[in-house]
Amino acid sequence: MLGNNPFLIYGYNGPEFFCDRIEETRNLISALENGRNVTLMSPRRMGKTGLINNVFYHVKKDNPEVKCFYLDIFSTNILKDFTQILAQTVLGQLDNLSEKILNRMTDFFKSFRPVITSDPLSGTPTVSLTMVNDTVETSLKEIFAYIAQSGKECIIAIDEFQQITEYPEKGTEALLRSYIQFLPNVRFIFSGSKRHIMSDMFSLPNRPFYQSTQKMNLSSIDKDAYYKFAQLHLAAKGITITAEVFDYIYQLLYEHTWYIQRILNKIFEVGSGPITVDDINAIIDSVVNEEEYNFQKQYAILTKNQQNLLRAVAAETSVKSINGKDFIQKHQLGAASSVNRALSFLTENEFILDTPDGYQIYDRFMAHWLRRQI
Repeated sequence: MLGNNPFLIYGYNGPEFFCDRIEETRNLISALENGRNVTLMSPRRMGKTGLINNVFYHVKKDNPEVKCFYLDIFSTNILKDFTQILAQTVLGQLDNLSEKILNRMTDFFKSFRPVITSDPLSGTPTVSLTMVNDTVETSLKEIFAYIAQSGKECIIAIDEFQQITEYPEKGTEALLRSYIQFLPNVRFIFSGSKRHIMSDMFSLPNRPFYQSTQKMNLSSIDKDAYYKFAQLHLAAKGITITAEVFDYIYQLLYEHTWYIQRILNKIFEVGSGPITVDDINAIIDSVVNEEEYNFQKQYAILTKNQQNLLRAVAAETSVKSINGKDFIQKHQLGAASSVNRALSFLTENEFILDTPDGYQIYDRFMAHWLRRQI
C-alpha cells in the first residue's frame, strides 16, 4: 500500500502522523481566532508547513465554514507571479462552482478571465484563470476585494513570504499591506525561512508591516515528545528503539525535524527488531550515498574559497567564531576578508546556517558527505 510509512517526509496526513507541536498549534490558533495575523519563522525543513496544515486541520474540524488557503511563493520572481498564484489558490474556492457563480465572477473581475472546467478523473469542477490585464496592482486589488466581499472567514498562509523583497517592483510590501489591512474577515500567516529578512520586515519602524503581526519562532520538536512518537509508530512494525539511540539521532542531526524524520522513515522501511547506533550510521551512509550526485553538483559550483570554508565548517560541525584566528589558521582559509565574502555567499544561498550555537552546514546529510572528503 502506498503511503503506509508513518514518518512523513512531505505533506500532512492528519494529527496521528504529526509529532507534538501542541503548544505551537494552540498558540497559532488562538492568535488567529483573536484577530491577530502571525509571522512564523524558522529555518527550512523545521516543520512550518506541517504546523500550518495541522492548524488548518483543527480549525476546519471545529469551524467547517472557515476557508483555509496555503500558497508557497518561493518560486516567484515578480509581483505578477505572486498575483497569479494567489488567484489560482483563492478564486473560485469561496463558492460552490456553477454557471451562475462563473457569470458573477466574470462580471466582478476585469483583470482575469475565469473558466470553469471539470477534472477528467473525478469530475470535480475547477476554475482556471487567465490574467488579461497587465496592471498587476489592479489584479491584486480585485482579488482582495473579491475575498472581502465574500464575507467568509478565511485564513491565508503565505509561505516563504520574504521572497517579496526580491521582486523588482518597488513598493511591493506597502502595496500588499495596503490591501491586507482592510480585510476584516481574513487572517494571515506570513511564514518564512530567512529570519533576518523576515524579522526586519515585521520589526523595523520604516517597513510597511511594522508591528502588524504576532511573531512566532519555530524551534526543534521536544526530544522526549519526539521519542515517544517514534517509539509508538516503530513498535507497530515490531521495531524497538531505545532513548539512547534516539538521542544519538537527535543530536547527530542537530534536532532538525526533516532530517530526523528522513532517518525514521528509513528505519521504518528497512529496520527490524532492536535498532542500534551501528544501524543508524549505516542508514545515514545509505541516505548520503543516494544524495551524493546532488551534493557533488552543488559543491562544484562553488569557488575554491567557498569550498574550503564549507569543508572547514563541516569538519568542526559547529563554529562559534568563524573569523577567529585559530579557526582560520587551522583550516588555512586565508584572509578574514576572503572568509567573510565566502560566508556571505554560503549563508545567503543556504549552504551554511547561522544558529545560536554557531555556524553549521545547513543540509545535515551534506555535512556528513563533506566530512567524507576531508
